[in-house]
Amino acid sequence: MVINKPYLLFLGDASDQLAAKTAEGVAFWSRSDCVGQMRLPGCNADLHLPDLTIAEASELGAKTLIIGVANRGGRLSELWMPHLREALETGMDIANGLHDRLADVHGLAELAANNGRNLFDVRHSSVTFDVATGKKRTGKRLLTVGTDCSVGKMYASLAIEREMKRRGIMARFCATGQTGILIAGGGVSVDAVTGDFISGAVEALSPDQEPDHWDVIEGQGSLFHPSFAGVSLGLLHGAQPDVLVLCHEPTRGHMRGLPEYPLPSIENCIAANETGARLTNPNATCIGISLNTAALDEAEARDLLEETEARIGLPCVDAVRSGMARLVDCLPV
Repeated sequence: MVINKPYLLFLGDASDQLAAKTAEGVAFWSRSDCVGQMRLPGCNADLHLPDLTIAEASELGAKTLIIGVANRGGRLSELWMPHLREALETGMDIANGLHDRLADVHGLAELAANNGRNLFDVRHSSVTFDVATGKKRTGKRLLTVGTDCSVGKMYASLAIEREMKRRGIMARFCATGQTGILIAGGGVSVDAVTGDFISGAVEALSPDQEPDHWDVIEGQGSLFHPSFAGVSLGLLHGAQPDVLVLCHEPTRGHMRGLPEYPLPSIENCIAANETGARLTNPNATCIGISLNTAALDEAEARDLLEETEARIGLPCVDAVRSGMARLVDCLPV
């Protein structure tokens, strides 16, 4: 899969900033590859990129329209179809990270073929995976986990990989979600893998490595989220992590999309993830916490990081504000 750059990021009618997290992630980590954003009436997300029409983006050289919405259920909206068709007719490919497939939309594949364009459904792998074995693999592995979905696991993973590489440590980011795949150019979207094969897919994504090599595996969902806990547990088992980093968004009052479910405590979440991980790696341990403090000002963020670290007894950082140096300091030799 080779997705041509530069990109036009399609935000559609995203209800809020979090609903455009796919586009936001691509813009943050690959901003120089993005010519602008396209928003429809009612869109409440903004990446602070130029607002462009498809024609304007094409004039600027955009090669691929990326559907940057991450809505509940991963659905393609009928409202978007005229714009997707226009993109193909204008000469752009389309990359889609939703559960719904572009290839299943009536007439879209034919239109793409007639215009010599490509449709990329990055969430859906063409690879067949085996069931997991749980056998010990060489190399080292770090897995990010979370109190909830959409709390910054991908950002934390990419920031950790960047800090490792800065120090000359052999490291590789292993994408397990659509946004990470668009950034990394490869990976496996584990929430689209048949349940029996989730752990096996992660074993294939992170095979035997050199003894000093680290695979930094992007976490998904949360063991405490009723909608996504199965994927999270399968990831824990397949990753066979040596270390865990817990990610948390401190301003949430409940699990994403489920007002009746409160967030778990950080302490309980660490304990549950260590217990789950130790099925395939008895020595798995959490080495630190990554707080997503984007909703707080600098003083509030600093105070919360210090308070959380004192209370939990583990290094506490923000992937964006403070970087990951202190967590990388804690990696086992």
